[in-house]
Amino acid sequence: MPRKPRSLHTLAQERFGYDRLHPGQVRAVESVLAGHDTLVVMPTGGGKSAIYQLAASMIEGATIVVSPLLALQRDQVQAIAQQDVGEAALINSTVREGDRQDTFASLQAGELEFIFLAPEQFSNPETLAQLQTADVSLFVVDEAHCVSAWGHDFRPDYLQLGAAIAALGQPRVLALTATAAPPIQQEIVQHLGMEEAVIIVEGFDRPNLWLAAERYDDDDEKLDVLCDRVAQTDKPGIIYAATRKRTEAISQRLQEAGINAGFYHAGMKSAEREQVEIAFMQDEIEVLVATTAFGMGIDKPNVRFVFHADISNAIDSYYQEIGRAGRDGEPAKALLFYNPADLNLKRFFASGSKVDAAQVEQIAEVLHQQDEAIAPTDLLEQVDVPAAKLKIALNRLQAVGAVETLPTGEVAIATPEIAPDEATAAVVENQQQRRQWEQSRLEMMRGYAEVKDCRRKFLLNYFGEAYDAPCESCDNCKAGMAVADEHGDRHPFPLNTRVRHKTWGEGTVIRHEGDKVVVLFEQVGYKTLGVTIARLYGVLRCIKE
Repeated sequence: MPRKPRSLHTLAQERFGYDRLHPGQVRAVESVLAGHDTLVVMPTGGGKSAIYQLAASMIEGATIVVSPLLALQRDQVQAIAQQDVGEAALINSTVREGDRQDTFASLQAGELEFIFLAPEQFSNPETLAQLQTADVSLFVVDEAHCVSAWGHDFRPDYLQLGAAIAALGQPRVLALTATAAPPIQQEIVQHLGMEEAVIIVEGFDRPNLWLAAERYDDDDEKLDVLCDRVAQTDKPGIIYAATRKRTEAISQRLQEAGINAGFYHAGMKSAEREQVEIAFMQDEIEVLVATTAFGMGIDKPNVRFVFHADISNAIDSYYQEIGRAGRDGEPAKALLFYNPADLNLKRFFASGSKVDAAQVEQIAEVLHQQDEAIAPTDLLEQVDVPAAKLKIALNRLQAVGAVETLPTGEVAIATPEIAPDEATAAVVENQQQRRQWEQSRLEMMRGYAEVKDCRRKFLLNYFGEAYDAPCESCDNCKAGMAVADEHGDRHPFPLNTRVRHKTWGEGTVIRHEGDKVVVLFEQVGYKTLGVTIARLYGVLRCIKE
């Protein structure tokens, strides 16, 4: 039961030092206190950690916080230690066995308010057993979009969390993410087993961010202009580039121009990455050129710009990346340097991650022969499939409901009546849908780069928020290019309306573009249709609830 609270604002000020809470934070905390499973989608810097800390401080029992980043876990534990909100500890691969056992003892004794874990810890039977003996009242999933197999930052270990939540007696769940379009929201709710979930999407409008995109058909010209813009723009800043080699090349060009720049990518040793990250956080590096490996969990308020040297593969990831600028509320720039030729590389990557049908069927057949669940390491010894391919195949089999992952990390057939060949066919079909989805998301990103309407409206519509242009803080609005919706409030396909297409099935209206409507279909992704043609031939109809 919730503790008898003072007002949320008073508690936030006295115990956490927050000046104020914004409405989305209040709604989220109140939802959790009312006993609801709650999904919160707020942009980077929206104050999501305050939500779970406040809620946990007002509920009896321990709070589990799942986070994929060890550094972020340490930062959160240290931050909580400086506040009057209870004891916090972490369990991850870097913790010594003695400290690990001490933490579990404190948890069982009721001395811990927060315990932070990486998702892979739920593959350890001892960890789950220890947690089951504790009084866990709130299960927090940070970076919850990682549970989505079709999201831009999928982490397979997140798929175990739903089973872990059930094994802990279904404590109320609070899922937090900075980026989740409506279909990803539903996938989060489904995979985590959230019951009658309250979904709160708020705060995506960042009026202090100047949004712009510039087209260049020559890559050398594009990089020349990029370096010039960096030299002329207030710093510090971040530049995102598509490849590791490109981050190093751009960093070198900036250094040759007298700018204190560094690079960051997954190919560097962990100690090197940490050194670069610290230098950037302490303003010792003016400009950091990075792949998308950099950014999750980073809290640097004074970033004055985020430039993209290459187009992102989806609006989801792009908006999360530009959200790292201007977190102090001061003006900041988000500029995309767009070359249509860059889309070819993105299309190549979007068609990757294929699974071999013969390998999938072999894995399904071996699983059908098992009398009980089996650890993936033991399964690997019985199939002629590389470890990396096995992991992908198991994820795909789980996505179609043929395989389940237990809280122990073991895998088993979920639906015995589905034969191995039928499961394989379902995986192949699912894979084709996945490629269509990824290609359609890339097309939405291309649409943002080329749109002649308000860019802020484009982004907010994507995340399910309506917006009345012009915004006066994007290049198109400044140029007077914002287009009024000619249908106004009488649009035949209003935003967020459920619709059905003759060929593509059911979907949700996410955007109006003049006489066109953008629909997100469950099976094929994002599609743009002419309103007049759609109505004239009856190919698109609203679904009456």
